[in-house]
Amino acid sequence: MGKSITNKEQQVDYMKQRLNIFLQVLDTIEPENTELEDIDRLIAMVDDLEDKMQQFKSRPTEDQ
Repeated sequence: MGKSITNKEQQVDYMKQRLNIFLQVLDTIEPENTELEDIDRLIAMVDDLEDKMQQFKSRPTEDQ
């Protein structure tokens, strides 16, 4: 496991990267060919983002 991110700027950068990955996945989905498993994966990605955000909110931060 890596070191915890406690710097607010790094936390924001991390979340931006994860959101960009989510948007890329969303852009590749073709609605007429989408299956329930695809939607489940998207929901899991959103849940992971929410969990990470909660971790960042509860983590003590360093001064920049």
